[in-house]
Amino acid sequence: MVKLGLMGSEIKFANHNLPEEKKDNSKGRVKLTDLVSRLNEEKKKERNSNIALSVAAVSAVTVFGIILSI
Repeated sequence: MVKLGLMGSEIKFANHNLPEEKKDNSKGRVKLTDLVSRLNEEKKKERNSNIALSVAAVSAVTVFGIILSI
């Protein structure tokens, strides 16, 4: 469900679901260790996707070069 007038990051934030144990935090504080662990997880995901994209690009160039050499 997309709400009109929201930008991409706002939509992501609006659709973000917190784990059940985090919803009970009435003071609105965020643990630094949680933020750091999320950052590390995102870095790992981005690194893996970059590696997959690089492998796909190198494979495409290799196949194209083999086809041209025939």
